[in-house]
Amino acid sequence: MKEQRSFVDNSKGCLFLVPTPIGNLEDMTFRAVNTLKDVDLVAAEDTRNTKNLLNHFEIPTELISFHEHNTAQRIPELIEKMNAGIKIAQVSDAGAPSISDPGKELVKAAIKENIPVVPLPGATASITALIASGIEPQPFYFYGFLPRKGKERTQALVELSNRAETTIVYESPYRVKKTIRDLIDKFGGDRQIALARELTKIHEAFLRGSLNDVAKYYEENDPKGEYVLIIAGKPEQEIQTSSDTDLVASVNNLIAAGQKPNKAIKEVASENGLKKQAVYNLYHGIGEEE
Repeated sequence: MKEQRSFVDNSKGCLFLVPTPIGNLEDMTFRAVNTLKDVDLVAAEDTRNTKNLLNHFEIPTELISFHEHNTAQRIPELIEKMNAGIKIAQVSDAGAPSISDPGKELVKAAIKENIPVVPLPGATASITALIASGIEPQPFYFYGFLPRKGKERTQALVELSNRAETTIVYESPYRVKKTIRDLIDKFGGDRQIALARELTKIHEAFLRGSLNDVAKYYEENDPKGEYVLIIAGKPEQEIQTSSDTDLVASVNNLIAAGQKPNKAIKEVASENGLKKQAVYNLYHGIGEEE
């Protein structure tokens, strides 16, 4: 193991992770502007969007596209450039790279090549919403965008409903109403939530209350803008932890009632906010000491 120092003389280039404004251009930091001017190349999620940002701050640096559809092609190319001494800044359309945006693959590749990776602080929607939510800010659990449908979505919601930490979820205006209904189904209507929309923009707004309150509000109002959902954790007194013996007994009871073992294991895992594999291992005694 070797510690990688960010600011030392290096024959290689460097990968700078530069956050961009999530709405208000005044949230661009002096350091971010200077970094984008100083690097040799800016790898952007959408070059048209980033070009507007660079023009606003009179930054002449060359742009290259780097998004989820061309990572396989671009990563070797960008790594080769940095190995040759080129300094590259990576940006997403808004906020910090890699957080619900492309970026993590290039970071991993740079680290593997021993290329310095330097993160800059800056705008991010999750923390901006959290500190103004009125809901306990720590500990918190950042989830990002929920799966859109099916078993993955149901499993994610069940697991999140049992967390004691405040949960942060991103959502589009087109799915907010459905997500609120799903949250009520899995979290209960009394769970507190804050919805932040259009953060840092002129139409920034917060909606705070119970999930039932929010559902009622949206009976007469349509969601507008991109949302960050801050969901209160499950109250400590409501968290019920089942013992290993209880979990195995629950699986056996379902099997005795006619369910197949795998289905019984999955149901018990879902009801207790656990991974299916964990209950499977427990039921079959995998991992137990001899």
